[in-house]
Amino acid sequence: MQRSEVEDSYDDVTDAVVAASRALVAVAARSLSAVNSDVTLAQYRTLVVLASRGSQPLGYLAEQLDVSPSTATRMCDRLVRKGLVERRPSESSRREIEVSITPQGREIVDRVTRRRRKEIATILRSVPDQHRSRLVEALNAFAEAAGEVPEQAWSLGWSA
Repeated sequence: MQRSEVEDSYDDVTDAVVAASRALVAVAARSLSAVNSDVTLAQYRTLVVLASRGSQPLGYLAEQLDVSPSTATRMCDRLVRKGLVERRPSESSRREIEVSITPQGREIVDRVTRRRRKEIATILRSVPDQHRSRLVEALNAFAEAAGEVPEQAWSLGWSA
């Protein structure tokens, strides 16, 4: 059975995105370690979700992180001990626990984001001008398909 051009195209795009994601993970890891070596990438992702989507029930946070509720609970336990998130009973249901980012957690997200943006900007200066507009369009479409909140919204303190 011969592969179709569409299947080949998806493979090419997948390979390109995987290569780009390796580079972006490296940038994220370097940015995080330069700002706070005590926070893991998984913990940082939790902080980013809380910063971008606001305070939320622990079960919903687990869904956003695509982890089990017990994994999200352990993650939040560690972040509470570090003073980066706080938990409180939900106002809408006494059985639910609401999780939110603290000012110290938001400061880490802001500092890592600034550092990451600076490094990515340096990399992008090497991308030829004729490719940048297509890159913006493609990456925005990818982020939207993945359900990411635009950074401009959450970095300015708005919630989705």
